[in-house]
Amino acid sequence: MNVVRILLVEDDRSIANSVVEGLTAEGFSVDHAGTGAAALAATGYDMVLLDLGLPDMDGRDVCRQLRTRTSAPIIMLTARAEEFDRVLGLELGADDYITKPFSFRELVARIRAVGRRTVDAPTEGAALDEPVAAQRIGPLSVDPRTRRVYIDGDEVLLTAKEFDLLAFLATDVGAVRTRTEILENVWDAHWYGPTKTVDAHVASLRKKLGSHEWIQAVRGVGFRLEPPA
Repeated sequence: MNVVRILLVEDDRSIANSVVEGLTAEGFSVDHAGTGAAALAATGYDMVLLDLGLPDMDGRDVCRQLRTRTSAPIIMLTARAEEFDRVLGLELGADDYITKPFSFRELVARIRAVGRRTVDAPTEGAALDEPVAAQRIGPLSVDPRTRRVYIDGDEVLLTAKEFDLLAFLATDVGAVRTRTEILENVWDAHWYGPTKTVDAHVASLRKKLGSHEWIQAVRGVGFRLEPPA
């Protein structure tokens, strides 16, 4: 089994040392960056733990820039408990968040949950010698094997969670999926965060797919995926 390489972006040295030591003991490989600039210069990681309170840059700006460079999952570490900040962070491309102060056990659980969904999650039920064909929905192509998405042959760069959301909606094109269904299948069956998380990711997906019509909202119910008319 490959060791998951984590980039910890945290300016508080005491917190960073504790997290690095604990995660290393749990079998992860951890590199530490104390500033936003150092985080943006880093390479070779599978996942990012990103503190929002950095000395040189706003963590949200770091998240936005990281997302243009990598599809690695990003978990935000934030002391800002307001739902607005959480949803905004997810809109910027984070895959999950954890609010300070947090227990180390909770942090490891979040890392492993995100890892199962993104870093090393093969297509469930698929034999290794039977590649899953890319799904075509009009001009949209969703390839679960490579986790790549194309529109008219041009690749659309999505975050891990955006891909999971699109792939879930694509399993039954035209069917309405409730927010609860989406949270349970794309996030976690025991998700306790705001349901607005779904709306934030839908908004981001619509923008990246180039049309609001790709994902239609059904008032009071949820969302469905359909090719634009």
